Amino acid sequence: MSKTEEAAEAATGKGPAGAGAVGTGPAGGRGEEPASIGIGIAHRVPDLGALELLLAVARLGSLGRAARELGITQPAASSRIRSMERQLGVALVDRSPRGSRLTDAGALVTDWARRVVEAAEAFDAGAQALRDRRDSRLRVAASMTIAEYLLPGWLIALRAQRPDTAVSLLAGNSAAVAERLLAGEADLGFVEGLSVPTGLDSATIAHDRLIVVTSPGHPWARRRSPLSAAELAATPLILREEGSGTRQVLDTALGGLARPLIELSSTTAVKASAVSGAGPAVLSELALGEELSAHRLVTIPLADVQLDRALRAVWPTGHRPTGPARDLLSLTRGV
Repeated sequence: MSKTEEAAEAATGKGPAGAGAVGTGPAGGRGEEPASIGIGIAHRVPDLGALELLLAVARLGSLGRAARELGITQPAASSRIRSMERQLGVALVDRSPRGSRLTDAGALVTDWARRVVEAAEAFDAGAQALRDRRDSRLRVAASMTIAEYLLPGWLIALRAQRPDTAVSLLAGNSAAVAERLLAGEADLGFVEGLSVPTGLDSATIAHDRLIVVTSPGHPWARRRSPLSAAELAATPLILREEGSGTRQVLDTALGGLARPLIELSSTTAVKASAVSGAGPAVLSELALGEELSAHRLVTIPLADVQLDRALRAVWPTGHRPTGPARDLLSLTRGV
């Protein structure tokens, strides 16, 4: 039997050198399980850093040069080699003033280490490919007010950080946003309702206020007293569709709404109808800056109700955003 084969048998406990180390009972008999049974492999196999160090020693013939290549001190490299030798139960490196030489067992372990490190490199390359594929696109679902008045600025800022990420935006009401997230059709969502849809986690990114507006020619524009909640609730309004966060907040705050004057599926359409004089509307103040400044719409004060709401980022429960979705979420915190 060659020295290399003897070293291999000693390392595995099968040859004479390891005969008493594995599987022996108090009286020297066999049949008991090895002490390592039941211990995870991570406790029995050297870590990748130690294996990379051993490969560098084999390639360079010097522990000091290997340490410098890996960016660690020589004492740290020596300590790592000694720890690996204790863990494996065999000597791996002979040290001398002329350099470091692998023992027969060390040469065999180095061959195994090379395969482990190559497999780890393949694992890392595969994981990076998965990250690259994830980072190449971002699917965002957002309710209308956020999609129209906040997201464009956030997406411009995200593009500066991640120019290679393709972003798609799916705009709809808050219920539709939740459906897309739960179906795996979006990576991150934004909603405007009173509560977080079932199955989603959330972070509040801003607070918003709904205000009552009409065209300057509407009778409410000439009122001297604030509008009461009861009067607003009893008046047919230009409203968003069922499922929208704006309508949910309004309906809850007023305890019910009259039959809609007109029901529309976007904030822009509601605004345009109010400007045309079709009737009063209740909209986010985020959406009304230009129309109020130009006096195309006027604010109608409310006497006894506050129409406040939270704007939230949402994602499936237990799956906090990563990659581009995480970066977009961080950009919203400045709102």
